[in-house]
Amino acid sequence: MSKAGALDLASGLGGKIEKKEVLSAVEQYEKYHNLYGGANEDRKSNYTDMVNKYYDLATSFYEFGWGESFHFAHRFNGESLRESIKRHEHFLGLQLGLKPGQKVLDVGCGIGGPLREIARFSLVSVTGLNNNEYQISRGKELNRIAGVDKTCDFVKADFMKMPIPDNSYDAVYAIEATCHAPDAYGCYSEIYRVLKPGQCFAAYEWCMTDAYNSENKEHNKIKAEIEIGDGLPDIRSTTQCIEALQKAGFEASHRPSLPSQNHSPSFCFCMANVIWSKDLAKDSPIPWYLPLDKSHFSLSSFRLTAAGRFFTKNLVKALEYVGLAPKGSQRVQDFLEKAAEGLVDGGKKEIFTPMFFFLARKPHSGDH
Repeated sequence: MSKAGALDLASGLGGKIEKKEVLSAVEQYEKYHNLYGGANEDRKSNYTDMVNKYYDLATSFYEFGWGESFHFAHRFNGESLRESIKRHEHFLGLQLGLKPGQKVLDVGCGIGGPLREIARFSLVSVTGLNNNEYQISRGKELNRIAGVDKTCDFVKADFMKMPIPDNSYDAVYAIEATCHAPDAYGCYSEIYRVLKPGQCFAAYEWCMTDAYNSENKEHNKIKAEIEIGDGLPDIRSTTQCIEALQKAGFEASHRPSLPSQNHSPSFCFCMANVIWSKDLAKDSPIPWYLPLDKSHFSLSSFRLTAAGRFFTKNLVKALEYVGLAPKGSQRVQDFLEKAAEGLVDGGKKEIFTPMFFFLARKPHSGDH
């Protein structure tokens, strides 16, 4: 996990945005969202600008709170948050059946925490695709420190139009990233194109569950809080994700349970076309949202707790006051806090999940 401190937080705030332009960028970002009068279609048509602004503004906070891996995890009793995050990443590698030396693509890789973990765990070469210049520069530095810069690299690109030849990768995965796409079908189609025939794509998606009611004002408020706090155009349903996969050409099914335990993992998960999907939040012994819940306190993940976030809020206020952090930094902290509240409420009401998992296979050209 990253050991980012107060000065790291201050120096990273705003990413590649000029420090004097941060407040203006915050105001522009907020205007994209429903809570400030924005519309879904505006966010979709301007998703590149919106998501880039979001990660320039939020990455330093993420690294300060989460470390190098910006995602939630299914978690067992007795397991630390850090252990569960690593296992969540290892699970992807195992589901994809990764073999040493294979070429893997991480779509929407952040600063590369999962990329480095999966590369070391599975002995593969991983390319991280990201459209945010600040995150890529940070990721390259962390790759060098971790000693994986010879086998892992980054490509700056939009995952809706990847500058990558067809059939390039042995496996593709995405962790809580393709939710930023304005159109799931367009994104999955690009992933399908760059994946080799017969190989698999696995992902954890942010989704509204079947319990979400679009006519319920409270549900919509929670959804809007998550969208502004996490740079999302419009959170999709689990059904919409599966339909988009199938439309893109993948073999995908919406199964509520794990594949049969009578088969070996390599046969089950990829080679025999047994494809599965499941909301992993449903049977997580420890709720995925617990680190953010105001009722929870943990020294090991203190910065994520309500007390830790209150500390960060006041730290940022002080840094902004003395000029070490750019004006507008407190506003970023405010919409990230909205996100935390929305995520906890969405999790408790079971209308939202950050870990709808699916495994989808690109058929061989001769398959029917």
